[in-house]
Order: sequence, then structure tokens, then C-alpha cells
Amino acid sequence: MKPVFSLVALLVAAPVAAQQVTPPAVPAPAQEEEGLSVDVTDTASADLTIMIPAMPAAQAVQTPAGNTETLGRQIADVIAADLRNTGLFKPIGPEGVRAPSVGEVRAPDFNYWRNGSAQALVQGYVQAGAGGRLTVGCYLYDVALGTQLTRSGFEVGPSDWRRAAHKCADSIYTRLSGEGPYFDSRVVYVSETGPKNKRIKRLAIMDQDGANHRFLTNGQSIVLTPRLSPDDRRIAYMSYQGDKPALYVYDLANGTQRLLVTNVSMAFAPRFSPDGRWILFTMSTAGNADIYRVSATGGSPQRLTNGPGIDTGGSYSPDGSKIVFESDRSGTQQLYVMNADGSNPQRISFGGGRYATPVWSPRGDLIAFTRMGGGFRIGVMSPSGGGEKLLTEAWGDEGPSWSPNGRVLMFYRGAQGRSGKADIWSVDLTGSNARRIPTPLDGSDPAWGPLRP
Repeated sequence: MKPVFSLVALLVAAPVAAQQVTPPAVPAPAQEEEGLSVDVTDTASADLTIMIPAMPAAQAVQTPAGNTETLGRQIADVIAADLRNTGLFKPIGPEGVRAPSVGEVRAPDFNYWRNGSAQALVQGYVQAGAGGRLTVGCYLYDVALGTQLTRSGFEVGPSDWRRAAHKCADSIYTRLSGEGPYFDSRVVYVSETGPKNKRIKRLAIMDQDGANHRFLTNGQSIVLTPRLSPDDRRIAYMSYQGDKPALYVYDLANGTQRLLVTNVSMAFAPRFSPDGRWILFTMSTAGNADIYRVSATGGSPQRLTNGPGIDTGGSYSPDGSKIVFESDRSGTQQLYVMNADGSNPQRISFGGGRYATPVWSPRGDLIAFTRMGGGFRIGVMSPSGGGEKLLTEAWGDEGPSWSPNGRVLMFYRGAQGRSGKADIWSVDLTGSNARRIPTPLDGSDPAWGPLRP
């Protein structure tokens, strides 16, 4: 089946005059070495101003996603929101900003933009093709130098126009920050509603900014701890069918769910291996909870821990050679790192309080966790246990999950009291720029997926 999203890399055509109706060819990706940049470690003072006018269309064409002129404004809106949400940029537009003609997209009037406060300029265009497919071109300029910093081009199905916007924002963010992209990604989580003692919990998925929200289950059975696969196609999660928790894998392509492990008394806390071939989970037998792994296609589980306490929450290192997990074998919940075969477990947490929900950064340099003691807070430490840093200060923050580039953490924040309410939030590695992610109902247990293929 043809993928719904593809990067289009074509040779750049000659500049197009303003009166021409044919837009320029989809630009091939390009990168310049000099020009503007931002420091991701200093979000407090980062305010690089970027002008983002609406993207013009050579012709106003009605598509299944809407009119191309309207889409040009909406795409610019999404780009501006993505960049604003990083805390690194001050985007202006598209409202109140003069939109260029198609011909001006690749030949900006830098003198005009220098009269304002713009340091950078983002321009692009939208073109409708056969079947309503959209071609989107995206250009980033350094206004002071009058140079092009990067360009990119994308072709998407009409329902995926937001993906083109996220991809454009990713190219801008990557060029200016030097960090990897993360906007074109999704989050799976548990949507919750109802009183605390009778919560309805449904599996749900959305874009990283809260858009394109979908419920995947009907709420007739409780779901917990969903985790996306490395290929963004499957979700492993725990669900109660009757009074027993069991592990399931949900296929996003066809909406089917499959029981992963059968004939066990209790199984929970699943997580995929980096190559997607295995799923770690915790299984309780004879009153003892240990970490196991099972093939992602099913089969007989293999036991990895055999300690006297409760071992759970396993998370692989990016190269698959190590596993971090939580255990109360010392008397309190602490974090341990072991080899992928279960050998040589070493304790890495020694701060005050208890530690839970560890997850390895996709970069491999940090482990995020929940620390409990006078409240629940999100923190990070090195895989050896050094450099511990708490990133949040609210009362009930738990369940961290990494962005694809390892710069941002998503988590859920429980309300103090007995309501049972919870919201999904994100925070960057500096501990600043905390913001709530919009969801239609309460939300918990977010799991940030990879960049979409």
C-alpha cells in the first residue's frame, strides 16, 4: 500500500514570477552552515523572532481538506504553534502578517522584513494535485543576512495536511537548534472520565500537540500503561477482561487487538524493545512479581528477574543491551540497571524518597523517573545514577515519556484531593516551559511514539 506521507525531493526550479500560477517545484532538502541559531539549554532567554505569514496557493482549489488558501493559513498556524511550544522562539503570524505571492516565496523582499523585528522568516506554498493530494514547500531565511537557511518539500494526502506543517516545523527547529525533530509524532494515552471509584478508562491516540484525537477502545474494560511500538504501528497495553489484567497488542492499521500472553494470573507494564521484536512486561506468579520478555508476536515468556521483591517497569536502553527497572528488593522502591538477559543488576537511585516508572532516553544519556516523597515529581539521572535533577514541582506528576529527540518529557499530573482527575503535561530538560497538552477528557499514562514513517 502506498504510504500516506512521503518526502518529495525534486530539483528546484528557477524563480517564478509573481503573476505566474504554476508554483515552484517541491524543493529538495538543503542546509546551510551559517546563520541564526538558538541555545536549547537556555530557554529562559531564548526569544528568536520568526515571521510566519500564510502560505499562498497559486490557485484557490477546493480539496477534501478544504480550500488551498485556507489551508495555507492553517499550515502556517500549526508551524507557529509548534515553534512557540518549544519555548525557544517568538513566532509572529500568520494573523496580521503580510502574505507573500507564490513568486515571492523563494525571493523574499528582505528590506521589507528588516523594517520590523523579524530575525528569521518562514515562507512556503500549497498546491493541490490529483485526488486532493497536497504539495507543501517550506523555506527558512535569515533576514539580517538575506540568506536561505534551509528548505524542504512534502507531499501528503488531504487528511494529513497537519503532518506537512509538523514536518516543516521540524526542519526549522532542527536547523536553528541543532537538535533532532519531534513534531511529527503521536502520543497514545489513557483517556479517563467519571468518579474516582468508577473511572471509565479508554485507549486513545493523538498528535503530540493534542490534535487528531481518536478513541481506540469503547471503555467497557479498563486499559492501563499503553506503549507505542518503534514502528508506530502497534500499541502494547494492559486491560482488565473480567477481574484479571492481561496484555494485549492493538494494531493501528486495522483496529484489531490480540491477547499477547495467556494462562497467567497477572501481567502488566508492557514495553517494546528498540527493534520491536520483544515486549518486556511484569508477571506475578506465586505472589512474586518479576520482569519477563515475550516475542511481540506471542509465545512463551522468558523470565529475566527472580528477586524477592516486586520488579516492574522495565525499559530498554536504545541499543537494547541494558534494562532499567524499579524494584523494592532493598525495602523501598528504587531503580536498577541490568543487562538485557537479566544479569548483573545494579542499583542506581540513592536520593531521598522512592523511585518509579523509569524510562530510558532515546539518546541513551539519561533515564527519566518519578520520585515520590512529599509528592510525586519528574526527574532525570544518568544511567549510572549521577547528575540527578528534578524537573517539576507540582504535587502529583508521574509517568514520564520521552519525545523522539530526547529533549522533552511528557507526563501526567494528578489533581490533589479525591477527584481522581489528571491532565497530560510536557516539560523540557531545563525544567522550564511546562505546558498542558489539550485532551477532550482527563488523561493519564502518556507514551510518546517515534517519528512517524
